Amino acid sequence: MAKCVVWDLDDTLWRGTLSAGDDVVLEPRVLETIRTLDERGILQSIASKNNHDDAFRKLGELGIAEYFLYPQINWNSKSSSITELQTKLNIGLDTFVFVDDQEFERDEVAFVHPDVETVDAADLLLLLSLPRLSPAHVTEDARRRRLMYQQDEQRDRSELAFQGPRDEFLGSLAMVLTISRAGGDDLLRLEELTHRTSQLNSTGIHYSYDELEKLIPDPDHDLWVCELSDRYGSYGKIGMALVEKSGDRWTIALLLMSCRTVSKGVGTVLLQFLVKEAAARRVRLFARFRRTDRNRQMLLTYRLANFHVVSKDGADHLFENDLAIVRDYPDHVKVDIDA
Repeated sequence: MAKCVVWDLDDTLWRGTLSAGDDVVLEPRVLETIRTLDERGILQSIASKNNHDDAFRKLGELGIAEYFLYPQINWNSKSSSITELQTKLNIGLDTFVFVDDQEFERDEVAFVHPDVETVDAADLLLLLSLPRLSPAHVTEDARRRRLMYQQDEQRDRSELAFQGPRDEFLGSLAMVLTISRAGGDDLLRLEELTHRTSQLNSTGIHYSYDELEKLIPDPDHDLWVCELSDRYGSYGKIGMALVEKSGDRWTIALLLMSCRTVSKGVGTVLLQFLVKEAAARRVRLFARFRRTDRNRQMLLTYRLANFHVVSKDGADHLFENDLAIVRDYPDHVKVDIDA
């Protein structure tokens, strides 16, 4: 699935060229496209060669400035703007869709970033019918996705202004991570997480709603979900774990956390919880890991958490934690367990 649509402005998002003094006009169908993508949980931004202040002022006058995250309005190449957006949003380049009326600009982006899908502005009204931009289900977290990223922007600004060590800033956020057994209301979001999360994903395996629904009552499986909140609001459901249980042996079949948690120092808490649970119940704890081209960070997470390889078959690894080290949760986050 695509995660972000990046718009050019002149003769793409609006009709006319702003720097030439044109009275630019936004087509009603373009506005409908922007709003619908937002409702589907698709992020949106801008890569435009324009005077920043003039263009951003016009976006405000048109009543659409709020829809665009980290807009890149400058005289740099469009590919460099997308590079900056990829860093800011922390999502893969292969999840971007770039819309521009100029063939040169589309080709420049495609040359530098071959994983980015480019769309001619003449076809922009077809965006809503693209399968990559048409999720089968839209969760409440998806509807709030732009708001959650805007809250992240507020956090980033607060961190820049904070005078003191980073640990103290994280502590000032008053973060609460709630870990609970998944229920029926969580399943759409968990299905979405398995499809959207790639960097902090232990196997890259996707689970459907129906598959997850069957696991909830199964006594041989535990399905965990975690939600993060702080003084700025909720990050939503940002992680899940699927544990297979067989006698005195537990195996983490899937562990994933949203990439948005990495900079907040909570990316390992769900794994720490599972280690604590296994140690308390005196069971052996294993974990499956399948190497993909995106999840090296999860491999490091397992290794730093004292998991060691016991078998390997190509990209598939089986780890075991001897539970000799059971670490406490980070001081800057309060962990609530709702088992």
